[in-house]
Amino acid sequence: MFAADAASAALGIELVEHGPGTAVCRMRVTRAMVNGHGIAHGGYLFLFADTAFACACNSRGPVTVAAGADIDFVAPVHEDDVLVATAEERTSFGRSGIYDVTLRRGDEVVAEFRGRSRAVGGGTVRPRPTAHEESR
Repeated sequence: MFAADAASAALGIELVEHGPGTAVCRMRVTRAMVNGHGIAHGGYLFLFADTAFACACNSRGPVTVAAGADIDFVAPVHEDDVLVATAEERTSFGRSGIYDVTLRRGDEVVAEFRGRSRAVGGGTVRPRPTAHEESR
């Protein structure tokens, strides 16, 4: 699933490690991610946490999507900060799950994210064909 994630790849997000119900991702904050206050735009932090969440909730195989999510910003993030997102499953029930993602800059927590997942299919995520592959 992560290999087919063009949005995360465009932001330079790396999948550092993963296991059943867990994932760790890393991202450097670039100039393009900074808002008019000189701090990282919250939307980029949400996207980063959501990527780690997606990797964790898709780690067991069935195609799983977000049913909802919330984020709390704890400390400002700046250009060139390297962030690590650690996602962990808290519980699963039926086709649903709850995951927590902590964003850190070094040892400092900068944001906390909670995602709610929903499995939507029995298969696994397949990369979409590129325009070139579709034209063959």
